[in-house]
Amino acid sequence: MRYCPYNWSTNLSMKKFLFTLSACLLLVTAFAQKEKRISTYASIQFNATLYDINARNNPWGIGLGLQSLVNNKTRFKPALEITGDVYLAGTKDLFLVEGRDVAVTGMVNLFAGAQYKATERTYLSLLMGPSFVNGHACFGLKPAVGFYFSKNKRWTGKIAFINIFNREPSIDRDFGSLSLSVGLKLF
Repeated sequence: MRYCPYNWSTNLSMKKFLFTLSACLLLVTAFAQKEKRISTYASIQFNATLYDINARNNPWGIGLGLQSLVNNKTRFKPALEITGDVYLAGTKDLFLVEGRDVAVTGMVNLFAGAQYKATERTYLSLLMGPSFVNGHACFGLKPAVGFYFSKNKRWTGKIAFINIFNREPSIDRDFGSLSLSVGLKLF
């Protein structure tokens, strides 16, 4: 039999210590359950073109998006959003500017900003950042009004206005659209 200099079975104070330590660790983890630090929503969206250099070439588009929010204790939450849209409808007439066809076929937006919680179920957001229209980088701005369909905030809807500044810089024209989206919380 191996010699142990400390008798664990008979020392009552050591048993109390181990029990107290175990109880504290268990309680700390039980009370540490809190809202996740980041919420992410996947969305599907419909964009209706309001104005463009040749709006009849791209009257509407559909796309997918991903938005992440940093959950904090204030009404303002930092937000990051990436969306991609394709414009399939329209006449697709050849409209040349400086020898290039300027019809919108696709757009990718990488926006960052903040979301303001107006009420428990409604929010306002202002996002901005680079927008890539047919591979050309422009600056975009996206104010939005959103709402949650339920208290658990699993489903959300959003109405947004998207303005892409100087989409065609050679003639100084912007691109604007109205976006309607529905999102599902992933985590």
